[in-house]
Amino acid sequence: MSLRVFLLFLFFTAWCSSQEEKTKQYYSFDASAFYGSIILHNPDINHLITEHPEGFLLAYNRKTFGEELWQQGFNYPDLGASFIYHNSNNSTLGDNYGLYAHFNFYFLKRNLQFRIGQGVSFATNPYDKDENFRNNAYGSKFLSSTFLMLNYQRENIFKGLGVTAGISVMHYSNANVKAPNTSTNTLALNFGLVYTLAEEEPEYILRKKEKVSEPFRYNVVLRTGINESDNIGSGQFPFYIFSAYADKRLSRKSAIQLGADAFFSNFLKELIRFQSVSFPENNIAADTDYKRAGIFVGHELFINKLSIETQLGYYFYYPYDFEGRVYNRFSLKRYFGEKVFGVVSLKSHGAAAEAVEFGIGIRL
Repeated sequence: MSLRVFLLFLFFTAWCSSQEEKTKQYYSFDASAFYGSIILHNPDINHLITEHPEGFLLAYNRKTFGEELWQQGFNYPDLGASFIYHNSNNSTLGDNYGLYAHFNFYFLKRNLQFRIGQGVSFATNPYDKDENFRNNAYGSKFLSSTFLMLNYQRENIFKGLGVTAGISVMHYSNANVKAPNTSTNTLALNFGLVYTLAEEEPEYILRKKEKVSEPFRYNVVLRTGINESDNIGSGQFPFYIFSAYADKRLSRKSAIQLGADAFFSNFLKELIRFQSVSFPENNIAADTDYKRAGIFVGHELFINKLSIETQLGYYFYYPYDFEGRVYNRFSLKRYFGEKVFGVVSLKSHGAAAEAVEFGIGIRL
């Protein structure tokens, strides 16, 4: 399995390289080992925290020097891809093999590096009602995964070789695509080597900053996916979300948002039926409306054709009580031209994930 994942990683990085413009590019590669602990964020996974997880990370980075204006605004970040092998040292929990796209952001004269990566991880031993019923952390083989690293990094110490060391956090969850989904978070120390292909690099390009002014823009988004309630075996059901919001660009990097969502989450139909039959003392009627509607405020951070959205919402129509009236959403967007975009979102109630949403929208 590890060989196939590694070959897939090589294919992915080669594909990323093939998409770059035909100008000279500058690259670095790094490899780090890590050792840490799974954070006890929920008492339900206490039985899975028996040993210290360990593993390694391999990464490919493409450097930027200001060829595009957005790069200067973010202090010339790196774009890259990562592979992580995570050994939990617990046979019930199993191991994870993850592929990620990442950004490296730099501070303190580029000696401090912050890396954020988002991708997909393969769990070798997820929950199985007959063979592995104790693994209540991962309900499926494929998981959504995010990792953060804060490193002290020195490049080109000797003939292109440098060192990197710091702290990292790795999150694994399937966002309730399939129950159970308690998830895990690993806090680890990491140390490794970085190799820069070019010992001499170009100067960073400095341009005069220009103000960005736009009128109010109006967005419509359709999101969908499948998810399941926390009741194991209750079944996976599709959901549909219709969103409309206005945004106002404040700068080249930022915009604020105000809008509304309409939720049609079919898993709630089954959950309402289950609650009405199994727990009559709760006085939940079987015909309780499963639909919800909310209003939200948000912020969009623009990074070239990509952007990161954070939204905080409140249900004003809320006939069935599920995880509370306040919800939050974290999204990655990719613009295709000036108006059309695709978006992948994680919708949660605090730290309790409800769904991974896949959407398409238009910004007018």
